[in-house]
Amino acid sequence: MPGHAEIEAAAARIARFVRHTPVLRLAPAELGLGVPVALKLELLQHAGSFKPRGAFNRMLSAALPDAGVIAASGGNHGAAVAYAAQALGVRAEIFVPEITGATKLARIGSFGATLTRIGASYVEAHAACLARQAETGALEVHAYDDVAVITGQGTVGREFMADVPDMTHLLVAVGGGGLVGGIAAWCAGRVEVVGVEPERCPGLHAALQAGRPVPAPVGGIAADSLGARQVGALMFPIASAHVAQSVLVPEEAIRAAQRLLWDRMRLVAEPGGATALAALLCGAWVPPDGACVGVLVCGGNTDPLEVTQ
Repeated sequence: MPGHAEIEAAAARIARFVRHTPVLRLAPAELGLGVPVALKLELLQHAGSFKPRGAFNRMLSAALPDAGVIAASGGNHGAAVAYAAQALGVRAEIFVPEITGATKLARIGSFGATLTRIGASYVEAHAACLARQAETGALEVHAYDDVAVITGQGTVGREFMADVPDMTHLLVAVGGGGLVGGIAAWCAGRVEVVGVEPERCPGLHAALQAGRPVPAPVGGIAADSLGARQVGALMFPIASAHVAQSVLVPEEAIRAAQRLLWDRMRLVAEPGGATALAALLCGAWVPPDGACVGVLVCGGNTDPLEVTQ
């Protein structure tokens, strides 16, 4: 599993391909919570989410075959893999389920990838991806259950802690778990990591209760980015050791967080990107006195009209 040395190496490997995204510091009064909050704006990353970090680290850590790369995704990972493939000059095939929205489909297509929509869920799209990979020999870039991908995502935590050295707690949205796994591997007890999921996509919450990754429901407004049927096997030991809490938030809290990000900061976040902030705003997670809270705004691939009107 990745540790500090591996994440440092990943940061050096991908540095010229990814953005060091900005942090927006908010005074205690700005959100009315009594504690300072720092937003890490990973929605300003290339391709609109944190995902290029893991995609580049996976692709730069392996020999790329003539067939290029292949991936299954709810949308953001597919856009990241397509972007990384274009930057590295290799072919990309992306498989997405039917629930993937038009904005994310257009994003993937804009980077020149071959796109296939198939199946009602990510699980079905991934099965089709694996069948195609067996035919072509392309390098699979898994959305979350891959050591190089988890390690690449851990560079978000490295950046965030460097930019906000007084941070005590870090809220992270969870889908398949590659992001929270990488961040937790970097923080490793120095900052309390809180995993946040929609009530209708409770994969990590269910896994922690069961003591192992287990199938969980998938649905709701954030399903295209946080709708993994179960969290990855590779991230689960990291989460068990280093994720301090797992909380669930309702749909209306996610929408409220999207609206606040637009109304107060003119940021357009997708539902998954606003989920971590939702936990803070609705009280699903309450910061202790003296906390300095970091919140990862992890994606912005959505139709702006859904947020701004």
